[in-house]
Amino acid sequence: MNQTETKTIVKITAAAFFLYLGIHYWPAASGFLGKLFSAAIPLLIGCVIAYPLNILMSFYERHFFPRSRKKIILKARTPLCMLLAFVTLAAILALILALIVPQLVSCVKLLIAEVPGAIETLLLKLKELNILSSELVDKLSAIDWQSRIREIAEAIFSGLGGLVNLVVTTVTSLISGIATAFVAVIFSIYLLCGKHRLGAQVKRLILRYIPEAKCKKVNHVLSVVNDSFHRFIVGQCTEAVILGVLCTAGMLLFRLPYAPMIGAVIAFTALIPIVGAFLGGAIGTFLILMESPMQAVFFLIYLIVLQQLEGNLIYPRVVGSSIGLPAIWVLAAVTIGGGVFGIFGMLLSVPLAAAFYRLLKEDVEQTPPTAVSPKKKKNTV
Repeated sequence: MNQTETKTIVKITAAAFFLYLGIHYWPAASGFLGKLFSAAIPLLIGCVIAYPLNILMSFYERHFFPRSRKKIILKARTPLCMLLAFVTLAAILALILALIVPQLVSCVKLLIAEVPGAIETLLLKLKELNILSSELVDKLSAIDWQSRIREIAEAIFSGLGGLVNLVVTTVTSLISGIATAFVAVIFSIYLLCGKHRLGAQVKRLILRYIPEAKCKKVNHVLSVVNDSFHRFIVGQCTEAVILGVLCTAGMLLFRLPYAPMIGAVIAFTALIPIVGAFLGGAIGTFLILMESPMQAVFFLIYLIVLQQLEGNLIYPRVVGSSIGLPAIWVLAAVTIGGGVFGIFGMLLSVPLAAAFYRLLKEDVEQTPPTAVSPKKKKNTV
């Protein structure tokens, strides 16, 4: 038995032994893996933050004296472009909050004020349609609904023990969330500052532990996945901005209420493929419905027309086939990803499906078709 065969046997034995340990001690192993995953959540969030920020950072790096070879420029390029990326993202979030929060507060106040009147109107309609008896409607109409709503709210928060537990839980969750966010942001800064060095280290690891013949394939797969995620993020953000701006402009033109807030909601929900625009449209229709039912119907019709124009005319020209995935597979990816992992699955499944589709297409096109051998002719004398 030569040395190669001995190493192979040792590897197979070790793999079988670890597989046995994993199966036999699975509860303890799963608990340990769960704790390990929970501890690594801030780092994973930092990676999620760093990836879109790297797109902004790369954009600034391409335009910050790209041909200069001065030491000062080279040293200042990475930190300055990273700072600009963080400032840009913070400005976008601040703008969205400034558009949504004030009008959302006024909308909630209007909703609370209009609830009693809406209940009275509903009771009268039910009485006219003979769905409820007159006596029952009179009893329900005699109820002071605004006082009842206030009493319900007071009853919910009246228990001192429950209030203390609520405050403690909220404060604990808030502190934990702040700590997680802080560690995630710090980790994303380290990733962005050392991205070139980390990339070189990953390449060295691939070359060291993966056979040379497979290195090109691994690098190509990673490149395709990265390109798919990059195209998806840029394409969806561009589409969201265009749709939100057009929606806000049209609502201001037609004097529909809550135009900035609904436009921001439409732009934010448009980041979710396929179902996002419908979700934003439902929220906007409900908000306008409290002001005027006719305006809500008009807004719904306007949004449907706008989505058709944006999807068929503007989006193909501005973004084009950003991810190169047919619509039927986008729908399938969103359905499966959303069913398994929720909204996060919707966002993650589309670029992964695009990368898989592209790799599969390349493999099919490179594989030569099997040649059908012609039938041999019998020699005739």
